[in-house]
Amino acid sequence: MVIRQRRLNDLENNNKQDRLIRGTAMEGRVRAFAVQTTELVEELRRRHDTFPTATAAMGRTVTTAAIMGAMLKGKEKLTIQVKGDGPIGQIVADANAKGEVRGYVTNPHVHLPSNSMGKLDVRGAVGTEGFVNVTKDLGLKEPYRGSVPIISGELGEDFTYYFAKSEQTPSAVGVGVLVDTDNSVIVSGGFIIQLLPGLTDDEITVIENAIGTLPPVTTLLEQGLELEELLKRVLPDVQVMDGMDIHFQCECSRERVEKTLISLGQHEMEQLIEEEGRAEVVCQFCNEAYEFNKEQLETILEQAKN
Repeated sequence: MVIRQRRLNDLENNNKQDRLIRGTAMEGRVRAFAVQTTELVEELRRRHDTFPTATAAMGRTVTTAAIMGAMLKGKEKLTIQVKGDGPIGQIVADANAKGEVRGYVTNPHVHLPSNSMGKLDVRGAVGTEGFVNVTKDLGLKEPYRGSVPIISGELGEDFTYYFAKSEQTPSAVGVGVLVDTDNSVIVSGGFIIQLLPGLTDDEITVIENAIGTLPPVTTLLEQGLELEELLKRVLPDVQVMDGMDIHFQCECSRERVEKTLISLGQHEMEQLIEEEGRAEVVCQFCNEAYEFNKEQLETILEQAKN
């Protein structure tokens, strides 16, 4: 999370494909996930031109979303919204069960002085008042919605609190982003350890102590530690079940944007054509701009009339 000069071994590590693994430990009484999201967060940083503190906050959120997406099945998907009172505004991240993730922040050009520990001041950017909202589309009539207040603003602690209060699953969430002096992402990743029924107090204490003495996840990934090795630092007996690639993917398209314009209705479309003679629609998630000239808008208007 600190800003530092990238070394040659950082470059080598950063070229690895983003990957997520999941496994179990302690005879199935612990569920574990670990993920590297370096390329994903760098892609989002580039698209949204985020400054370092904003990059860290966005990166921690989309990293958590990637892991939570891996907890879903089939066509299920989820949206995380972190809405605090800090200058960054809200952070939004979408993820699904296929490893496709996207995200944005309201105010990407936020960078604050380092905190008292010399780290990027994510808490200052996010704020300490507000809510973490999670919406899951599970293919049912109504989506699942969970919401908890922000308790820290550092995000890892806030997502830990979300799992405990909203999903009643004691969890440990560790996420981090390391940013270079040129604002690019050196490494990004995280883990979620979930405690399932059947653990003894002594076993829980062992896990808590291991997590408490674990170096920052960015330190381990920067050193080239594999995801399985990262989990073994906490759960020596972890058995990796499977894995998946993680990558940026946006759902926007010109056809979707045209449908959005049609939804404006005939009157607003006519007003747009008369007053502007053109339109530019920018996707919040990927920052792609879709431009329409007057003739194209008139064609869309005819579709709206039908």
